[in-house]
Amino acid sequence: MKLKKTAAVTTAVCLLSGTFQFTAACGAESDSQSMRDITTMELVQDMGIGINLGNTFESFGEWIATWGDGTPESYETAWGSPVITQEIIQGYADAGFGTLRIPVAWSNMMEDDYTISSEYLEAVRETVDWALDTGMYVVINLHYDGGWMSDFPTDTENCMEKYSRIWEQVSEAFADYGDYLIFESQNEELGWSTLWNQYSGSTTGKADSYGLVNEINQTFVDIVRSSGGNNAQRHLLISGYNTDISLTCDDMFEMPDDPANRLAVSVHYYIPSTFAILEEDASWGTAQSTWGTASDINTLNKYMDMLKTTFVDEGVPVIIGEYGCPKNNKDEESVRLYLSSVCEAAYSRGMCPILWDITDLHYDRTACEMTDSTLLRLFHAIIGIDDSLLGDVNSDGTIDAIDASLVLAEYAKLATNQSGKFTDDQELAADVNGDNTVDAVDASKILAYYAAEATGKTPSWD
Repeated sequence: MKLKKTAAVTTAVCLLSGTFQFTAACGAESDSQSMRDITTMELVQDMGIGINLGNTFESFGEWIATWGDGTPESYETAWGSPVITQEIIQGYADAGFGTLRIPVAWSNMMEDDYTISSEYLEAVRETVDWALDTGMYVVINLHYDGGWMSDFPTDTENCMEKYSRIWEQVSEAFADYGDYLIFESQNEELGWSTLWNQYSGSTTGKADSYGLVNEINQTFVDIVRSSGGNNAQRHLLISGYNTDISLTCDDMFEMPDDPANRLAVSVHYYIPSTFAILEEDASWGTAQSTWGTASDINTLNKYMDMLKTTFVDEGVPVIIGEYGCPKNNKDEESVRLYLSSVCEAAYSRGMCPILWDITDLHYDRTACEMTDSTLLRLFHAIIGIDDSLLGDVNSDGTIDAIDASLVLAEYAKLATNQSGKFTDDQELAADVNGDNTVDAVDASKILAYYAAEATGKTPSWD
């Protein structure tokens, strides 16, 4: 269901087909070794909207090595995730996400000479392969990784050696992968308050901090470009200054020199932090439970316009590598409005927004589906997926008990290995929970929807 601005005709045909596996069924499945003649701007606009596989391969902590069993799975599950399966990854694609960002802490199980564990690398590779098989784009990065990058200003040589060794090994491991795989230079750690305090009102140390950010990003590009295989032409994602929009739009931030001219810039959006980060009051701010005032919308548009003017309009593609908010102590409608508004604001300006998600926050890793179907339909509307057929199985303009009975009859046939008779459009209408199956759950949801309408309540598929 990844819709493409550059493939309107294909999109229309695929929507009519009624399949919920858009990327695979409609010819968008990637060739794992293909490098297309496509600009990075075209590629980013082809990525659709994305989601993060958060709190998984970027987990860290000495306690994991102490109390775990020494396997990649002990890290993978340390922060609450189940072991990632192909079904979990397929569920992201089925939900309509065109891109999966996989944050990685490469230091886990690493040897003293900075050699990445072959087991850990293969665990990441397996997940990358599953995602690519669905037709999604994949972004892999060097994430927080325990925070060792904070030592860059005081231990530059050793930190640069570790950073370089990591990207040399990752580049070699994925050298033959096609252009649906993107490398991201870092996460949020490029920029140091020990060199320059952005809140001080002083410029002392600012040039040094920006200079080190620019040097690291240039080192990243140079390593990848010289590593052989498809990496000479791979599309690369350059981490902004602390991935902060204002700081990245500063004139001191420089995109690296790149002979392939295939770079995009990465920033994050957690504004205002009192809503997008805080779940309860902290020393630095009061938690905000609602969002959506005229001022909130104006702030969002200000930052998105800043990115468009500074980068997109100048030919530099932008990926919002993370945006999101928690749900605890938040108004449910405000959460939906915030997430859909940020997504739409970025997507409509030609950028790729990638939702920050951790286990069972917005995506249920057991059921392999989004936790909030209303939010999912808001996302669908942004990328042009028409959910208006939902529930009306017989296409008579109403959602009622007849539709539920048709679903149950179809389910009974499928459950007894009889041939189902639903058309593609009927399957699309019947699968109201978007799990790619037609069953009694869908029938019960249709009945609940009908009952709500009949009693004057606002119907919902939740």
